[in-house]
Amino acid sequence: MTRTLVISPNWIGDAVMAQPLLKLLKLAHPDRPIDVLAPAWVAPVWYAMAEVDSVIETPFRHGALQLRERWRFARQLRTRDYGAAYVLPNTLKFALIPWLAGIAQRVGYVGESRYGLLNTLHRDDKQLPRPMVAFYAALAQPPAASVPQPAELPRPTLTVEAAQVNAAWQSAKLQVGRPLVVFAPGAEFGSAKRWPITHFAELAGLLQQAIPEVQVVILGSEKDRPVGEAITTIMPFVTNLAGSTALTEAIALIAKADAVVSNDSGLLHIASALNRKIVALYGPTDPAHAPPFADVFRTIYLALECAPCKQRECPLGHHRCMKDIAAGRVMEALREMDGAAVAG
Repeated sequence: MTRTLVISPNWIGDAVMAQPLLKLLKLAHPDRPIDVLAPAWVAPVWYAMAEVDSVIETPFRHGALQLRERWRFARQLRTRDYGAAYVLPNTLKFALIPWLAGIAQRVGYVGESRYGLLNTLHRDDKQLPRPMVAFYAALAQPPAASVPQPAELPRPTLTVEAAQVNAAWQSAKLQVGRPLVVFAPGAEFGSAKRWPITHFAELAGLLQQAIPEVQVVILGSEKDRPVGEAITTIMPFVTNLAGSTALTEAIALIAKADAVVSNDSGLLHIASALNRKIVALYGPTDPAHAPPFADVFRTIYLALECAPCKQRECPLGHHRCMKDIAAGRVMEALREMDGAAVAG
């Protein structure tokens, strides 16, 4: 049976926003199974997508060429009869794999001297880049085709089994029946995207005042553990699970959260794909480029004259784009979402 190969981006949020591409590929070839080649830290996102038949975890070190290892890996892929490969990372080393595997159609964007390695080349205007969902979804069409706007495309959607959710809640010692608000204070891109620790702590206090039975949980990677510890030092009733839960468990916890407050990060887009109520905090990045797609959400973006700078660290040193978002404003956004976000 002819199959389709999708090579995953290295970022969790990008993987979520690539799902509409898979939905379009499935519509075009409903009988063709889709395999996803993904690094281990992104794989749990793909496991939660209904369109994916198999997830093949890559053995490569981040940033390393490892040409011999890629050649050996490509030889294994030859046995799976791929008719087409969609290369989502914009790098030479990932374009090598489908070429070495002899896959006939190799689709992706121009970048890093990939001419020849890819034979269906798309281009994006760097001055007016497409929103990320449209950027990936465009690969389902011929390069010259017009690209639909994000609102015209399928939404990213993740599914989690009830047993996974129940197991994650039990492991985290959360109480069923009490409201759960998830904080995602991390941002792998850099500190510029982080809402201040003191603001998260103040918001936790406001939530506790409004709903004494509320459970507030911090999720994130091992890198986010110190941020979580700083928040819990100020507000001890908050539970810091950053770095102590696998991504699969974090997805399951978010799946039953009453609300999620997040920086522009991978967990924001996971919450969106799980259709949670979300308050999304943007500063140095453009919310139109990677917005939430949930039914109910609030985006807070101050649109300062220096934003979006798209820098990892604030180039002006004041970080006002995030610092000036008051905790009270975020609390009000939670209340605006018809009260269900924090009332259960």
